[in-house]
Amino acid sequence: MNSMWQEKENRLNRSFQFTDFKEAFAFMTKVALVAEKLDHHPHWINEYNKVDIFLSTHSAGNVVTDKDRELARLIDTLYKP
Repeated sequence: MNSMWQEKENRLNRSFQFTDFKEAFAFMTKVALVAEKLDHHPHWINEYNKVDIFLSTHSAGNVVTDKDRELARLIDTLYKP
């Protein structure tokens, strides 16, 4: 997994930076499609050109599982700074 992901407080998190809101939103759309295929949805925050993503598995007691690590890996493949 990309070293940019940090595991703390029982979740993986990473911040992504973009040129503008349009790029950030396009990235979120791509992530949403992948997350839907995995039936594993992130908690995220978007403010203008920044997207913060937090991953944990609710059904496992809100801890980091292999599902989170796999989604993080796939998200990394979508990020083209």
